[in-house]
Amino acid sequence: MRTERVHSNEVAKAARSLLKERGVEMKDIAEIVYDMQSPYASDLTIPTCLESVEAVLEKREMQHAILVGVELDKLAEKGQLSEPLQTIVEQDEGLFGVDETIAIGAVFGYGSIAVTTYGHLDKAKTGIIKKLDTKTGQGVHTFLDDIVASIAANASSRLAHHLRDEEEARGALLKEKKEEDQKEIG
Repeated sequence: MRTERVHSNEVAKAARSLLKERGVEMKDIAEIVYDMQSPYASDLTIPTCLESVEAVLEKREMQHAILVGVELDKLAEKGQLSEPLQTIVEQDEGLFGVDETIAIGAVFGYGSIAVTTYGHLDKAKTGIIKKLDTKTGQGVHTFLDDIVASIAANASSRLAHHLRDEEEARGALLKEKKEEDQKEIG
């Protein structure tokens, strides 16, 4: 048993590695973020969305959700959970809400936009989330599909707030410039 604490860099690296191992690329999540935010930002790009996804993955809460969720999915794939939990997780039973509970727990840090976006993504199951859905795909991803929805929801919310901040900053600069121009004229 380890006696020292696990360094944050090790946790971050493990979380990213698990996503990749399970077939989730950062670009897949960025595409969902783009789909969610592009109606509100005509000049939005995938690289900007990717930057937001990367920032969300720096949060310990998100990293811990990934570690726990993926571990449970992997154990279920190997048949190593006790019954009846094994069958519940393996079948992604509809009334089993622990997967959503873990995912939504990681959403709360990004506010109401993240919470409502998560709810939408959990139901709509777009992009990689649909591909991961245990009921339609290969393998067990009972927790991972919800965790990916959580990452995308957080990145969408983060981006929405950053875009608003940038818009307000541009507006303040324009106002300042206009006032300076009027002083020069007047």
